[in-house]
Amino acid sequence: MTFDSWLKGLSDKRVAVIGIGVSNQPLIELLLSRGIAVTACDRKDRAALGELGGKWEAQGCRLKLGDDYLKDLDADVIFRTPGMRPDLPELEAAIARGAVLTSEMEAFFEVCPCPMIAVTGSDGKTTTTTIIAKLLEAAGKRVWLGGNIGHPLLCDTPEMRPDDVAVLELSSFQLLTMKKSPHIAVITNLSPNHLDVHKDMAEYVTAKEQIFLHQKAGDVLVLNRDNDLTRDCASRAVPGAEVRFFSRQKSLEKGVSFHNDVIFRDGAEVLRRAGIRLPGLHNVENYMAAIAAVEGLVPDDVIRAFAKDFGGVEHRIEFVRELGGVKYYNDSIASSPSRTIAGLRSFDQKVILIAGGKDKGISYAAIGPEINEHVKALVLCGKTAGVIRAATEQADNFNGLPIVEADDYPAAVAAARSFAVPGDVVILSPASTSFDRFKNFMERGQVFKDIVNALS
Repeated sequence: MTFDSWLKGLSDKRVAVIGIGVSNQPLIELLLSRGIAVTACDRKDRAALGELGGKWEAQGCRLKLGDDYLKDLDADVIFRTPGMRPDLPELEAAIARGAVLTSEMEAFFEVCPCPMIAVTGSDGKTTTTTIIAKLLEAAGKRVWLGGNIGHPLLCDTPEMRPDDVAVLELSSFQLLTMKKSPHIAVITNLSPNHLDVHKDMAEYVTAKEQIFLHQKAGDVLVLNRDNDLTRDCASRAVPGAEVRFFSRQKSLEKGVSFHNDVIFRDGAEVLRRAGIRLPGLHNVENYMAAIAAVEGLVPDDVIRAFAKDFGGVEHRIEFVRELGGVKYYNDSIASSPSRTIAGLRSFDQKVILIAGGKDKGISYAAIGPEINEHVKALVLCGKTAGVIRAATEQADNFNGLPIVEADDYPAAVAAARSFAVPGDVVILSPASTSFDRFKNFMERGQVFKDIVNALS
């Protein structure tokens, strides 16, 4: 389906867009510009929309705001915001009345005119997606980066050419109702995550699997062989699709593997760990996934030149500054225990950790032993402070690690600084979501960086 034919198909439809956030604002603008009848629904009030609300109303948009924004939802086509469950009673009632439920990302999959490479997983998906996109650019490709990273791509579709590449990061929320899959699908790993939204782990895994279940023969599926859940996905790959494994723990004759501090593809050396600027073995895995994905598309010398200079993605073990011989890192993206554990293992020394935030409904038991092994002092802030403290103190290897709790981030940074001596590392790696006091992990990370950069 072309972009124009898709829009034409909406011309006589009543469209509801649920969620006036980053991913849906360009969609609303697009639909209104084509004269399509749009109802924009959101829990926020009219004042929160500011001038945007007035602008849209002048274009004929109907606003449905406040706590009852889903009540009596009446539309032919409904675009849901990614974080909204599709089985809400209001949505199910609208579907029963004949409405079609979709999303901005599902629409993009319908109309994208170029090959797509998409990445999902519990950890590492943003860095892996970024590495893939930048490697393709370095090899001369015209790349469109989007999905759960960057900006929504649907409105950019008219500018895309058949020989371009769209590189996407996809969350479980975006994949939950997906009925199409990319040409190259990557799953970095799977571990308990977002169980405050998903019914259970089975639903979370099923959502992630939509990234490859609708592939065709000749498509490619890249899987982490070291992760039980991702390894098992190979058995459900579409007949005729090529499965490419990567493994940090096992040498592979066919696939991407790591041994003697070297990444190999099909037994041939591609990249030495010493040539990767990003710290940590988890970033070695991110490169392995990317190398598997771009096989045949990016020459090895381009990969080596890129890895030597690439310093990483903002909020992902991002170096903030060095002050008084102490280095400060922002790892605000770490919204789960497994992500924080990977961050702690990235350093060759014990660090001073600032952690805590909002609970995702997952276990924190695994993080306790890791904190005791890798942390010099622990500063806790947020709703999960008590849970993380308990996991640390109840671990078998608890050794009297200093633990303090802070009321806010300025106090947390001050506490961390009080423990630090020249040569130390202070890292914000919350192991929790940001939603107890921030809009998102980006805002949380920026607040942390602002506080650190203001230190004198």
